[in-house]
Amino acid sequence: MKYISFYKYVNINEVEVFCKEHLAFCNFLGLKGKVLVAPEGINGCLTGEDEAIRTYEDSLCKDPRFIDVEFKEAFVKKHAFLRMLVKPRKEIITSFVTVFPAGSSTYIEPEALKTALDKGEEIILLDARNDFEYELGKFKGAHHLDLLQFSDFPKVLKKIEHLKNKKIVTYCTGGVRCEKFSSYLREQGFSQTYQLHGGIIKYGEVCGDTHFEGKCFVFDRRGAIEINPAKQTQEEHQCGVCFLPQTKEYFCNHCHERFFSCEKCLTLLEYCCSKMCRNILRKEKF
Repeated sequence: MKYISFYKYVNINEVEVFCKEHLAFCNFLGLKGKVLVAPEGINGCLTGEDEAIRTYEDSLCKDPRFIDVEFKEAFVKKHAFLRMLVKPRKEIITSFVTVFPAGSSTYIEPEALKTALDKGEEIILLDARNDFEYELGKFKGAHHLDLLQFSDFPKVLKKIEHLKNKKIVTYCTGGVRCEKFSSYLREQGFSQTYQLHGGIIKYGEVCGDTHFEGKCFVFDRRGAIEINPAKQTQEEHQCGVCFLPQTKEYFCNHCHERFFSCEKCLTLLEYCCSKMCRNILRKEKF
């Protein structure tokens, strides 16, 4: 079974129609995951049998809008998602800024970044991910921008204003966040700004974990992973609702299965492992 992630900033019209047709196709192939679609592009993560994933990739690339989409692949033992969702959105990654990155990115390839870091070149690494992701794993020496959520990034400009004339490399998990972030920085006068092509995931595939410490958090049932595919990984436990890393385990009030949850979601689900179990329990009480 394969896991794929991908994104593409490109104009998409009639988003609602696209979503409806895309969901039907994914369900036909037996895929599970999440695909976000907006006027600015597409952003998705899917799991499925090898042949189904190959069919999906081939079909998507036949559309002229997505002919050059890059898929990052990994092998998984089971589905990393519980169901298949295709959702219309205003943005494929929420930023609340008017910047359209399509065709404007200046990439630095993983090999080039590794070589520069091997030589000790002066490079400012800016992590475009959330705080908890940074704490779980990051490039050594990367700047911590204190982002509680990605849409906070315009607020950090004053914090990094002194870096305006430095060589900057932004990075995130797969590229969708740092592509928008780096485009925004260039608009604000950061002239030597580059984006790590393919993000941490592609860097790990090509260069292993050299210059990286810790694990990379992914927003699915795998939790946090080693970025070097050749290494065995101990999966991090995570909340089944918000996916944040968790260590506390509970037993569902309805099905009695073991599950992990943060306190906020635990209260929301009334000590159940899912909305389905919570709703069944509510019906049984009345």
